[in-house]
Amino acid sequence: MVYDWQAQVTLDIYDILGKQIKTLVNQSQDAGNKIAMWDGTDDLGIEVSAGVYLYQIQAGEFTQTRKMLLLK
Repeated sequence: MVYDWQAQVTLDIYDILGKQIKTLVNQSQDAGNKIAMWDGTDDLGIEVSAGVYLYQIQAGEFTQTRKMLLLK
């Protein structure tokens, strides 16, 4: 992630049906390059199955949703 301003940032993982699986980031962050890694678990720490997931990044007015493939 790269952004040029300080903003409230959220990064959430969803299953293909749109159910929220995990929140990776939910905090105010300064501008700059950021890295977030998902370990393949849900918010309770339980491993999820391999498959297609969605991630959504929100930073201020900016929102982006993309697909990803979790392989095991």
